[in-house]
Amino acid sequence: MFKRTRYCGHVSEKDLGKEVVLNGWVHRVRNHGGVIFIDLRDREGLIQCVVEEKENPRVFELADTLRSEYVVAVRGTVRRRPPGTENPKLKTGDYELVIKELSLLNTSETLPFPIEEETHLSEETKLRYRYLDLRRESMKENLLFRHKAYQTVRKVFLEHGFVEVETPFLTKSTPEGARDFLVPSRLHPGKFYALPQSPQLFKQILMVAGFDRYFQIVKCLRDEDLRADRQPEFTQVDFEMSFVDEEDVMSFSEELIATLFKELMGVELKTPFERIPYSEALERYGSDKPDRRFGLELIELTDLFKNTEFMVFRRALEIGGVIKAINFKGSDLSRKEIDELTQFVQGLGAKGLAWIKVEDGRLTSPIVKFFSEEEKKRLLELTQAQTGDVIFFSADRRDAVYRILGNLRLYIGKRYNLIDNSGFDVFWVVDFPLMEWEEEEKRFVSLHHPFTSPREEDIPLLRRAVEEGALEEKKRLVHSVRARAYDLVINGYEVGGGSIRIHKRELQELVFKLLEIPQVEAEERFGFLLNALRYGAPPHGGLAFGFDRLIAIMRGLDSIRDVIAFPKTQKGICPLTGAPDYADPKQLKDVHIKVVE
Repeated sequence: MFKRTRYCGHVSEKDLGKEVVLNGWVHRVRNHGGVIFIDLRDREGLIQCVVEEKENPRVFELADTLRSEYVVAVRGTVRRRPPGTENPKLKTGDYELVIKELSLLNTSETLPFPIEEETHLSEETKLRYRYLDLRRESMKENLLFRHKAYQTVRKVFLEHGFVEVETPFLTKSTPEGARDFLVPSRLHPGKFYALPQSPQLFKQILMVAGFDRYFQIVKCLRDEDLRADRQPEFTQVDFEMSFVDEEDVMSFSEELIATLFKELMGVELKTPFERIPYSEALERYGSDKPDRRFGLELIELTDLFKNTEFMVFRRALEIGGVIKAINFKGSDLSRKEIDELTQFVQGLGAKGLAWIKVEDGRLTSPIVKFFSEEEKKRLLELTQAQTGDVIFFSADRRDAVYRILGNLRLYIGKRYNLIDNSGFDVFWVVDFPLMEWEEEEKRFVSLHHPFTSPREEDIPLLRRAVEEGALEEKKRLVHSVRARAYDLVINGYEVGGGSIRIHKRELQELVFKLLEIPQVEAEERFGFLLNALRYGAPPHGGLAFGFDRLIAIMRGLDSIRDVIAFPKTQKGICPLTGAPDYADPKQLKDVHIKVVE
C-alpha cells in the first residue's frame, strides 16, 4: 500500500513533473485500446489517471481488471493534459497522472445504485446504504460544508471570549417540553435519567457559576413526531451570556450568522436584521415564522362582515372570532383546484373553505348571494381583487384562522411556485407574549419556556394575575405580559430562538405559580435551579440555533436529513443499523424493566 502524498482534488500546477501518490476509489475506467484512463476519486475531488500498455504492461494488465468503486493506490508523475482534452468542469481538469505503480487495496461488489449525482433514490435506500450515498458529490459537499461551518462558529465564539463547556447527557426529566427519551438506571431500580432536550438549565447554572460567556455545539434529543425538518436527535449551537440585555444577544447572533454566510458562501447579509413584532407576523402572515418571499398576506375583514347574513361568518363573530382572507391574484383557478385546496385545509381541521372568484369584474361563488351590494363593493376594495383573482376566507377563533390561512398561504406559495428563491430573507420576530391559554388543558403554558423573563414593566401584571380570581380577567392580564424573547427567521424557518432569563428566585416562583406547577413539583423538578438563584445569579440571556436547519437553508435544501451524516427516517428509524431494536432479556433484567406486550 502506498501512503498518500496528495489528495486527488489537490493536484495542481506546482505538482507538474513531480511524482505523487494518490489513494482513492475508482470512479470509472475507460479502455481505449492500449490506453486505460482511470478517474480516481477521494474526499477532495477527482483526477484522471492514465496507463499505456506499451509503456507499462504489468500495470496495464492490473488496471484492466478494475471496476467502479474498487479501492486503489497509485504512484506516478503529474503532467499537463494534451491540448483539447482538458476538462474545465474539474479543478484538476488540466492535469493527469501517468501511473508507474498501481496497488489494488480492495474490490467492490456491484453497487445497489450508481454513485452518479443524477440518480434518484428512495429515502429508505439512501439511508440503508448511507456509506454509499455519502460518496455522492452533493452529499459529500453537504458534510464538508457543515464541517467548515463548525470551524467558523468556533472561531467567532473564541474571538468574543466565549468558553466551550460540555453539559451532561444523563440528566433529570423536567416538564414543560416535548417528550423526553428516558434511560433506565441499573444502580437505582425504578429511576430514570432523561436525555437532554437542550442544555437550558445547565447553561443558566454556568452563568450563576461565573462563566459569563458559554457556548457549546451540542446534541439534543426529543421524543416527538417527526417531519422533514425534525429529527429525534439534532444539533444546536447553544450560547449564554451574563450582564447583557436583548440587544447584546441579538447583536452577537447577527455577527455570527453574517460571518457564516460571508465566509462560507460569499453572501453579505445586511445587519442589523429587520425586526417585526409577533402580533404583526400573525396578522399579516398567520405564522410566527413567516415566509415573506411572496405575497398572499392576510386581509382583515371582520368589521366588513359585522352585520353579515352569511351564517358561517356570523357564527364565527358570535364566539368572538375573526374573518380574514387571502387574495390569490391572477390565479384563475379551476373548480378542481379549489376543491383540492379545500381538502388541504380540511386536513388542518377546517370544516371547509369559503371562496370567491372574480370574473369580468363580477363575484362568482355559492356564498355571494348572502352578501349585500355594499359588502361586495367593499370586499373588492379591501382585497384589491380584479378579474382572475380568487379570494379564500377563514372565519373562526383567531388562532384557528391564523393556522388555516397561514398554512394555506404557504401551501399555495410552494405549489404554484410563487416563492423567490434567489436570496435570503433574514429577520427577528420579537415582542412575544410570555404565556398563552391552552384551551384543551385549561391552563397557561409558556410560549417559549418557563425560564424566559417578562418585560420589567409587565411584572406587576403577573402579580395581579396570580391574585385575580376571575378567569377572563386573569387571561387579560397574562396575555398583556410580553416576554424578553426573540426568534431568528430565515426564509420562513425559525433557525434560532432565545430570551433573557429569569435570574431572581421570587420571579421564577411567580411564573411557576401561573403555569400551575405546584411548589412541591417545582422543587422536585427544578430545585437545583431555584437554589442556584439564591446565590447571586447575574442577569443573563442567550440563544440556540438549530444547526441542522441553518445548514440546510444555506445549502438550499428542504430536508435536514441531507446535511446529517446518519439521520433517522420520518418514523424515527435508522435503516442502516436497524435502530431502534429489541433489547436482550438479560439487559432488561439488569435495568429492572419488563416489557409488557
